[in-house]
Amino acid sequence: MAVSEVCSVLAALERAACPAWVAGGWGVDALFGCQTRAHRDVDLAIDASREEVALVALSELGYMVETDWRPVRVELRGRGGGWVDLHPVRFDAFGDGLQAGLDGHRFRYPRGCFVSGSLASRPVPCLLVEQQLRAVTWRSSRRRSRIAAN
Repeated sequence: MAVSEVCSVLAALERAACPAWVAGGWGVDALFGCQTRAHRDVDLAIDASREEVALVALSELGYMVETDWRPVRVELRGRGGGWVDLHPVRFDAFGDGLQAGLDGHRFRYPRGCFVSGSLASRPVPCLLVEQQLRAVTWRSSRRRSRIAAN
């Protein structure tokens, strides 16, 4: 997925007033301020209350739902081969967020984990590297738990 496509996705979500924070590989690159490797998709934490608005905005760019595991995540595929992986986060009155997990567990987003980085010399909202590492660890432990249960 090209950085220009990531920026188009973020711009469409911004126009739709749907807060989104870059995570995953692109999120790390945003913290570095440059692309460090090729990426298949862009992972975005989004405000769950704006999920439907996000889906409409992305459909206008040619993205269609490919994998629907809501409320946990929804993955969209673009006409040009790009992928967007949305992770809906529900926020409380203090700005802390929770993301649903497949196994009923919840993943916490403390309000201080939402920061700014840059892609293609453009400021972009993203997640602290520590938050991204917690997400990878959380998802890996959930996968191991499911495998062990089977």
